[in-house]
Amino acid sequence: MKNEIIVRGLEDLPSAASAFLEAIGSHRLVAFYAPMGAGKTTFTTALCRVLGVREDAVSSPTFAILNEYRAASGEPIYHFDFYRINRLAEALDLGLYDYLDSGYLCLMEWPENIEELLPEETLKVFISVQADNSRKISWEA
Repeated sequence: MKNEIIVRGLEDLPSAASAFLEAIGSHRLVAFYAPMGAGKTTFTTALCRVLGVREDAVSSPTFAILNEYRAASGEPIYHFDFYRINRLAEALDLGLYDYLDSGYLCLMEWPENIEELLPEETLKVFISVQADNSRKISWEA
């Protein structure tokens, strides 16, 4: 089943993030595919805020590769940015499978850089910039 959410502006982000989290249900491995500047980190931040992560805690893990946040429930949320990964071994050295197998929410940016390592159950989400500068978030469940 194809799903899609249109985000017309920043003011739509909280409701879009809530709708997305409800729609994905029990999926815990979420990979965001999008060009640079399309809003991967912005949408991830909105998701974390909806889950109760402190507003100032979320940031792009481009240089750290991984950030860990705490949801209001106390559960960890893992936020990966694989933009700087050049070799699969670099992701494995992070202990990637420990995180992916944890059962906790893993939000991944630039997953195409580690595509071969992603489990089959990974939800692939695509963010595209529309002609009117809105964003289309789409996935197939």
